Amino acid sequence: MKTIVVISPDIVFANRAEACLKESFRIVVFRNVQSALDYIFNAVPSLIVADLPSGDKATGAFINNLKEDPIFSQLPVVAVLHDRTSLPGLLSILVEDYVWKADLERELLMRARLSILRSERVVEINPLTRLPGNISINRQIEDRINRGDAFSFAYADIDAFKPFNDKYGFSRGDEVIKVTGRIILSMVKNRQPQGGFVGHVGGDDFVFITDIAVMEETAGEIVAAFDDLIPTFYDQEDREQGFIRSVDRRGKTRDFPIMGISIGITDTRCRRFSHYGELTETAAEMKKQAKQRRGSSFAVDQRRGNAPE
Repeated sequence: MKTIVVISPDIVFANRAEACLKESFRIVVFRNVQSALDYIFNAVPSLIVADLPSGDKATGAFINNLKEDPIFSQLPVVAVLHDRTSLPGLLSILVEDYVWKADLERELLMRARLSILRSERVVEINPLTRLPGNISINRQIEDRINRGDAFSFAYADIDAFKPFNDKYGFSRGDEVIKVTGRIILSMVKNRQPQGGFVGHVGGDDFVFITDIAVMEETAGEIVAAFDDLIPTFYDQEDREQGFIRSVDRRGKTRDFPIMGISIGITDTRCRRFSHYGELTETAAEMKKQAKQRRGSSFAVDQRRGNAPE
């Protein structure tokens, strides 16, 4: 079930909005924007419904800051306006749609459904993790290369995911992928609240971008959080013995260790990249090196090549 975040300091309003939406969506209510932000960073919802009474500049600023972040620019927002005096101010706020408070019961559900549908059709996001997909990833890389930005790029995937998926089923496998996306997003936003980027290539492959100075610390925190949480997805017997018995890609039965995460890292100090494909290929090479190590790890490209002076 898709999740909608409702933000309002008015508990009566929040209850009205929840009553309108709860039959079709999972509703999470927050009284203020700061507590909502912490949740959104960890679990990207399908939609935000924001109560915008006249004069509420803080919520409007929150929405704009969120939408200007490349990770959340695709997240649709429906504003609820109280009276006509709110309408001129709405023009400066980056929302997809609005509803009058007096029409809440009549229109909110329809507007919510339409906003989510438009976001899924027009904007490219991964439906499982709600993170930007390949088109957005490539655009992010190309834009930063073209601007001459100094940045670090990481490519991550889950080790021994297929055997886990085969044994425990797609539902539990999807939960692992969603949790992995949340871990990466949380750690990137924690280390770099502004300017970072997280994308979901597909399957169990993710990428993330940070400033060069914080990348290795971020990768280390992702590895630690992943290793702490992932064993809980295994049945107790498998968790205690430290492996599962499953079938490999050649159809042979063998033992597979508890899943790990491997991360390959490169940055623009290493060489002068002219195309996103060069950057992702280099990070993928480093990921292969990380996979050769036992357990979760990250490998950093130390080569300098044709790095800019």
